[in-house]
Amino acid sequence: MTRNEDLEVEEDDAENLLTALEKELQRRRFGSPVRLEVEESMDPHILELLVSELDVSASEVFHLPGPLDLTGLNGVADLDRPELKYPAFVPHTHNHLAEVESASPVDMFAAIARRDVLVHHPYDSFATSVQRFIEQAAADPNVLAIKQTLYRTSGDSPVIDALVDAAESGKQVLVLVELKARFDEQANIRWARKLEQSGCHVVYGLVGLKTHCKLALVIRDEGVGIRRYAHIGTGNYNPKTARAYEDLGLLTADEGITSDIGSLFNNLSGFARQRNYSHLLVAPESVRTGLLDRIGREIGHAQAGRPARIRIKANSIVDEATIDALYRASQAGVPVDLWIRGICALRPGVPGLSDNITVRSILGRFLEHSRVFWFENGGEPQAWIGSADLMHRNLDRRVEVLVEIPSQSHVRDLGELLDRGFDDRTAGWVLAADGSWQRRSRAADSTALVDLQATLIAAHRRRREATTTVRRGQRSTGRRQVTPTVRR
Repeated sequence: MTRNEDLEVEEDDAENLLTALEKELQRRRFGSPVRLEVEESMDPHILELLVSELDVSASEVFHLPGPLDLTGLNGVADLDRPELKYPAFVPHTHNHLAEVESASPVDMFAAIARRDVLVHHPYDSFATSVQRFIEQAAADPNVLAIKQTLYRTSGDSPVIDALVDAAESGKQVLVLVELKARFDEQANIRWARKLEQSGCHVVYGLVGLKTHCKLALVIRDEGVGIRRYAHIGTGNYNPKTARAYEDLGLLTADEGITSDIGSLFNNLSGFARQRNYSHLLVAPESVRTGLLDRIGREIGHAQAGRPARIRIKANSIVDEATIDALYRASQAGVPVDLWIRGICALRPGVPGLSDNITVRSILGRFLEHSRVFWFENGGEPQAWIGSADLMHRNLDRRVEVLVEIPSQSHVRDLGELLDRGFDDRTAGWVLAADGSWQRRSRAADSTALVDLQATLIAAHRRRREATTTVRRGQRSTGRRQVTPTVRR
């Protein structure tokens, strides 16, 4: 049985949103039934009894072939049959964040000050990148303040523990907890109370909007002045899902980006009202319009004979304005490649409308979750990453953030990732003009196509081994050497 478990809290009237939400949660398990699924073989008398007692209508009853409760398949997955499972995989530390001459953790602030770091989870370890960034900030006596958004996190979150430690050591800690994260409301209420009790300044965002962006800002006194460090990601601050979800994150000390993030936190916490940002697109004000502007630019480049191309990786695309703009780009001759894991309301390959649009989906060991927006831009490519999908809820009813990738080397890295995803030799699903998905796992000669995620695991392993070999050589010779860049 499926109940209506949407929570309705009048934020304007509720003096204490946390308390009001707690009361609403107590009523959730008594929500109105909206669907009753039964096995086709169910006895009619039992079905009649259920329909009567649950007060559902005949139109809300769905007869399905069993089994209905697929959680029972966990028992199959847990069988000791290693030959039927993926080989063991342990994420590695990003080579720009790896230990150089000792087993002690790298100085995250020195590493990020030297260069921006683009991490790709789960291939790059979350624990030794984003988590370590927060933990070092909490322990560093030179850090003055930490500001962070929390949408979902794990039950025993080391990120929460680090924020608590930071507050108890006297640092200013601002945490924006999204209490209305669906089905995580109870956990987030618990975290909010724990953070408040430790001395953190906990806020709940803007009235009427969910805060879905993934941001962390660290403000540090470095003697010669104040410097800000930031993380902007596509996934939650959740160490557990970071091992199973594919996500991207940017660790940066770029003054323009960190200044914008600081202003955004001031906005979200009620200390300022700023709507314009130089290096960010922020929903609900500017994500849709910013993307439409860039799609329009690609149309202009194509019409002027300059290089033009649009590539987007997202979970879903249903926003009509964006879809119409992509149709116009296709009609103008702009190649459009979409890598969509879930819902896609756009039809590719329709003559005269979307001839130049292809749509692919990749399902595998990890849940493809990152969002990338890549534009050829007349031969000077630009790329954005962030938390927003192309859906009404993301663009109109949530605070979402996309950040422009400042480093051209990282733009190329993202371009190479997209190249792999759209390569005809990569296995996946292709959306046809009639709306049907067609699986492509073998080439015309019946050879197996490439598993993208297995390829990325192997590529990151080779990168790690090459870096380790070079560093061993440095230690054995006693000389410092320039570590070559190993491209993904």
